[in-house]
Amino acid sequence: MKTVELIFAATMALSPTPAPADDYPTATRAEYVFACMASNGQTPEVLRKCACSIDAIAERVPYASYEKVETILAMQQIPGGRAAYFKEAAWAKELLEELRRAQAEANLKCF
Repeated sequence: MKTVELIFAATMALSPTPAPADDYPTATRAEYVFACMASNGQTPEVLRKCACSIDAIAERVPYASYEKVETILAMQQIPGGRAAYFKEAAWAKELLEELRRAQAEANLKCF
């Protein structure tokens, strides 16, 4: 190998691997785990189960879809007619159902 090729290969070997495009941000994962633990208990075992659950969901649901569902759920909480669009739109129902299926599978796997 030439010197330039060796330097390039060494640099690539030392570079951290970039996160996948659909990887969930740490804060999003942490928020899910906190909410999960609030519902299921504050034990180390529940922590592991909740972390497993968000990892399983992340394997099935791209982060962009998860983010849309979080927005839909927040918008559904608004009082009055403005929330109706997010409660009744077919695309919103499909995204919510996709997340619910992923959560159900995560529960089977992790709990």
